[in-house]
Amino acid sequence: MRALSILGSTGSIGLSTLDVVRQHPDRFKVVGLAEGHDVRLLSEQIREFNPSIVSVRNEQSAAELREILGQDAPEICHGIEGAGTVAAAEGADMVVSAIVGAAGLTPTVKAIKAGKDIALANKETLVVAGQLVSDLVKQHGVELLPVDSEHSAIFQSLQGHRPEDVERIILTASGGPFRNTSFADMRKAGPEQALKHPQWTMGAKITIDSASMMNKGLEVIEAHWLFNMPAEKIGVVVHPQSIIHSMVEYVDGCVIAQLGSPDMRAPIAYALSWPERCESGIKKLDLATIGTLTFEEPDMERFPALRLAFDALKAGMTYPAVLNAANEIAVAAFLEKRIGFTAIAETVDKTMQAHEAYTPVELDEYINADRWAREAAKAIIG
Repeated sequence: MRALSILGSTGSIGLSTLDVVRQHPDRFKVVGLAEGHDVRLLSEQIREFNPSIVSVRNEQSAAELREILGQDAPEICHGIEGAGTVAAAEGADMVVSAIVGAAGLTPTVKAIKAGKDIALANKETLVVAGQLVSDLVKQHGVELLPVDSEHSAIFQSLQGHRPEDVERIILTASGGPFRNTSFADMRKAGPEQALKHPQWTMGAKITIDSASMMNKGLEVIEAHWLFNMPAEKIGVVVHPQSIIHSMVEYVDGCVIAQLGSPDMRAPIAYALSWPERCESGIKKLDLATIGTLTFEEPDMERFPALRLAFDALKAGMTYPAVLNAANEIAVAAFLEKRIGFTAIAETVDKTMQAHEAYTPVELDEYINADRWAREAAKAIIG
């Protein structure tokens, strides 16, 4: 039986993970849960899955949770330190890292240092500190298994093949709600339009990232670290149906793709049960009903966030951390209707241009770059 600590248990990935666990009580058990927004939902999860330790956003949330649960409350921590305690909890052998944004970096690093295998849904961990995390994974001998559907697809398509036989990896993108929208109309779009994703049900931040294609850019950087691929060997193709989740092209011209219904429970189940497979509960794929699969080149003029991500990856140093942090600030400002949609990428671009990059080594140096970029982006937004 695999024992899990789940970081971000009340988010979309956390909920899907718990649904997979619910289907397989003989294979998985929950040791720890961490969340940052919904104490009442967390209390329901605690009653159902009986973890020994949990973490919430702050002391106020901790007090609220204790009041709800009374004598049935497990050990309750709070803040980033609390999430790290859950990540390193005794008895857990795998941590599902699904906290949104750069906030997931420190708890994930703590889990790796504690010798836990990582099911990684928090792409920002590798975007911000890819070299550090990769080195720690090797040093501590843990598995780093991708949960993002695209990276899971690549991981599956690489099985049984030699790394030297790979020509390139190809990430698919849905195109989001603005795939056929002009740049002028995107300038006028508000959160209501940007949050209407045509295929996936996700949290607000990642849905906005999908609309701007920054999410795909972050996935490009994540793929670089997961699969040791240079930027020149990572491609992106827009595939609106979201049936092919990604592909690997080999030197002989053959392409291996992984297909499935657009449901995050499939890659989650694969990460949790790897190297085996288990039922995920997703709808079975019916290609005859789907009928047509289409593909397009991404338009980096209308979606400059994707270009900025490639630029950050090629430049290296602290640029990816700055890209991510500035984007988090800009997305939050857009959701609060303080800036327009196209100003997200503009803010990221200006922040990167203002940055004096350096080569980070320690975790604090990555965090400092993240902190600098947040303040710079806030100043640019005004």
